[in-house]
Amino acid sequence: MEFYNVGKIVNTHGIRGEVRVMATTDFIKERFAPEKKLYLQTAGEPLELTVEKARQHKGFVLVKFVGYDNINDVEKFRDHELLVSGEDQQPLEDGQYYYRQIIGLTVKTVDGEELGKIKEIMSPGANDVWVVDRPGKDELLLPVIDDVVKKVDLANQQVIVELMEGLE
Repeated sequence: MEFYNVGKIVNTHGIRGEVRVMATTDFIKERFAPEKKLYLQTAGEPLELTVEKARQHKGFVLVKFVGYDNINDVEKFRDHELLVSGEDQQPLEDGQYYYRQIIGLTVKTVDGEELGKIKEIMSPGANDVWVVDRPGKDELLLPVIDDVVKKVDLANQQVIVELMEGLE
């Protein structure tokens, strides 16, 4: 079974078994809904957990798991990743992609010039920025806007872009 990261437990919260999660998903309400299954990344097989309840608080998600009713039960979860199984992945609308689908794609210009590979995605504000690793050159920061990204071709593992003035 494949697993994908949806957050990291950064601390406990209170004494009744809640944990403070830094979410790394756009689907917070769906992922942390009551009765949803999440998996705690451990050294061995991931530990299956069931969400009892969750709420947003000061930029974090406070999550309580079924059967873990006090701080001593969840203290060991601190600094561990929370995962969702591949079967629970949300379908995306056309033109939207999971980060894992974009990282590693080859970036080419509309003229066919190969620029490099996408190594990272940043989300600083209104749109994502793809960081392109270019051999022998500085990294290229591509804003993910229609004027720049012309085509995402997952089948051929490439992205076609048109570089606006000042990008390079």
